[in-house]
Parts: sequence; structure tokens; C-alpha cells
Amino acid sequence: MPRYRNSTNGIYNLKSISTGEHYDVYCHMNDTETCGGGGWTQVMKLDGHKNTFTYDSALWKNEETYAIQDGLEGISEKESKLASYWNTPFTKICLGMSHNGKRKWTTLNYAASSLYSVIADGKFRATTAGKATWKSLIAGSSLQYNCKREGFNVKFNGNAVVRIGIVANNEGNCNTCDSWLGFSIAYVNDGGKWTNKM
Repeated sequence: MPRYRNSTNGIYNLKSISTGEHYDVYCHMNDTETCGGGGWTQVMKLDGHKNTFTYDSALWKNEETYAIQDGLEGISEKESKLASYWNTPFTKICLGMSHNGKRKWTTLNYAASSLYSVIADGKFRATTAGKATWKSLIAGSSLQYNCKREGFNVKFNGNAVVRIGIVANNEGNCNTCDSWLGFSIAYVNDGGKWTNKM
């Protein structure tokens, strides 16, 4: 939304280029640490303590909103999915993560017709942000030196996957990864049970 950079944070009504659908979104117009200047259209807010957006949640794969009013509040801890998930094209994504009361931001350079278009089908799509960029989301975090597979629907260890993030390993492969950082992760734990994490 570069032409609106002098506007204020708040609710805006957008129109889908492809469908003509009108939808309300919250747009953050101020500078955001690391992501830069405004025109950021909010798409989703996830709470890692809840199971709403686990990897196998239908919310990743459908064109349905979730808790719209909480999304229109802006940046908060309340979960939401807005119609911008399947309607808003982008060339950059601003990702934020809160840990121990501190919120950090980073950007991914990636062009697509919507976030839905790169996630819903479950296919891996690589990004090139690099390990340091992902680690900047959590102060003091660490990732192993190898593998470093990152992007959308990142598969690792045979049957584990992360919706948006990076995985790493000590060994020179992505089959026995011990570290990962991202949003919505599913893996088999040491007890052989399927585990979903945010």
C-alpha cells in the first residue's frame, strides 16, 4: 500500500483484484522494527499456546475468516484470520514473533498472489532469508549449522513439517533435524506420537 504511507493505522476496506470482493483489513502504516515503513496489511495472528492454527488446521487450507473483529484490532495477542489471507497479493511478508514478552519482526522477500496460494496446497516453496534472519525473531535463539531448509510447508525428518519457517541439523542432511524455528510445526516426538506446535 505504498500510496497510503501517510495514512494512519486502522481498518481499511480493500477490493480483490481477481474476484472484486470487498473485505475489511487492519493496515499498519507506521514503521515496524525491521520490516520498515507502512502499508502492511494484516493477514493472520497466531497464539502458540493454542491449537487453533496447528499444522493440520483447516484454516490454513480454506478461504474462511476466523475471529474477524480480533483481527481488526490490529497488533495484539488475539488470534485471527482475515480475508486478506486469500485476497491480497504481496512481494514481502512481515513476520512477528513474541517470546518472553518481547516482540521481534523480520521480512521475507517473496512474491505471490496471496498467502493462501503458497500454503494451502501443502507444497514446499523455498525462501532465501537465511538463518540469521530467522534467529532474529527470538533473541538468543540458535539453529544447527546444516540443512537450513526454509520457506513455506518445509518438510523434514521424513514426516515432519512447518508451515512457515526454517529447519536445521548437525548432520549434512534434512532427515534428522533437531532444531527449527517458525509458525505451526508438526512432527513425531521421541515417543512416536504426532505432535503439533506453534
